[in-house]
Amino acid sequence: MIIGTPLTDNATKALLLGSGELGKELAICLQRYGVEVVAVDRYAHAPAHAVAHRNYVIDMTDAAVVKALIAVEQPTFIIPEIEAIATVALAEIEAQGVSTVVPNARAIQLTMNREGIRSLAAEQLGLPTSRYAFAESFAALQAAVDQGIGYPCFVKPTMSSSGKGQSMVKCADELAAAWDYAKSSGRVDTGKVIVEAKIDFDFEITLLTVRALNAQGEVDTCFCEPIGHVQEHGDYRQSWQPQAMSAAALARAQAIARTITSAIGGLGLFGVELFVDGDQVWFSEVSPRPHDTGMVTMVTQRQNEFELHARAILGLPVDTRLLQAGASAVILGGIAAQGVGYQGLAQALAVPGSAIRLFGKPEAFVNRRMGVALASADSTDEALRLAGQAASLVTVTPP
Repeated sequence: MIIGTPLTDNATKALLLGSGELGKELAICLQRYGVEVVAVDRYAHAPAHAVAHRNYVIDMTDAAVVKALIAVEQPTFIIPEIEAIATVALAEIEAQGVSTVVPNARAIQLTMNREGIRSLAAEQLGLPTSRYAFAESFAALQAAVDQGIGYPCFVKPTMSSSGKGQSMVKCADELAAAWDYAKSSGRVDTGKVIVEAKIDFDFEITLLTVRALNAQGEVDTCFCEPIGHVQEHGDYRQSWQPQAMSAAALARAQAIARTITSAIGGLGLFGVELFVDGDQVWFSEVSPRPHDTGMVTMVTQRQNEFELHARAILGLPVDTRLLQAGASAVILGGIAAQGVGYQGLAQALAVPGSAIRLFGKPEAFVNRRMGVALASADSTDEALRLAGQAASLVTVTPP
C-alpha cells in the first residue's frame, strides 16, 4: 500500500479505540511509518493520548457516538484495543467500506465476548478447552456447577479484561459472591457469566501469532516464541520469553493458534492464551491485538509485538525471531491518587540489562498497572530475577 503524509489530505490514518499502554506503544510504531494516529478512550489523558496526533474522550459503547467520530475522522484503519466497544457500529462501518477494522469486525465481535469465542473454538472448530457453561441467572450458574462443572471452578463476566470480575470458586459457599462480582465488575453486563472447570496444567502461555502478507501477497501465519506468565486474580504480573516446552506441545499450541486465527481472519497480531500440561494443550482465550504479557518482547525480539502488529496491518514484512531471553514485571500503583510521582528510577535502571516503561496514567489505583520493568539475560530465570528487582525499586508516590 501507499502510505501518505500525516496531517495532510492524503494521510494514512489509524483510529485507536482504546488508548492504554498497549495503544501507546502501537501508536509510536505506526508513527514511525508515517501513519497519522488518532487516539480515543473513555477518560482524558490516557497513555496513547500523549503521543497521538489528536485524541478524543468518548463513550465507546455508544454506537451513535462511535459512528459520528468515524464520520469526522474517516480513518483508513480502526484498531480496537479494549473490549467495551460498540461492535455493531464497527460492523456497519466495515460493511459500508468506509474503513478497515483490524483484523475485522467479526473478530472484534467474537473476541470481545467470551461466549462468541468459546463457542467458535469448542463447538465449531473442535479445539480442546476446559468444560464450560454460560448462565443468565444464579440458579442457572448453580445448576451448571452441580451438573458437571464441579469445584474448583472459575466464574467470569463474558465481557471483561485484566481479570476484572473473575473469581476462583472452591466451594458452594463462595458461588453467590462470585456471581455478584462477575455481574458487577465486567466491562459491560451482557446478562450472562461463564463458568469454567479448573484444568490441572503445568503452565500457561501466550503464543503471539501474526497473520501478515508474504512477498507474493498471500497471508502467512507465523509465531513468536512462547511466553510464560504469572497471573494474580486473573491479571498478569510477570512474563518471560521463551517458555520451555516439549516439541509436541509447541506443535499442538501452534496448530491451535493457527486454527483459531485462521477462522477469525484478517491481518495483524493475535495473543492466543493456552494451558499446557506435558504434551497436552488447551485453548483458553484469544485477543486480536497485542497482549499485555507480550510487553516482554520489547527486550527479546528483533520486532516486538507492537512493531509486528503495525507491520502486519500495513502489509509490510514481519520478523518474529527471538534475539535473547527476557522477562517483564509490572509496577503497580500501590496507592489511590491522581498525578502521582515515581521514585527509584535511577536505581532500577542500574540493574543490569534492565529497561523501564512508565505508562503516564493520570490516576493510580492500588492494583493498577502503572509501568513495567523489563530485563534481558542469558536465561529466563535470571531475566525474571532482574526484572523483579528493577520493578521493586520503583515506588509510586503521592503528589
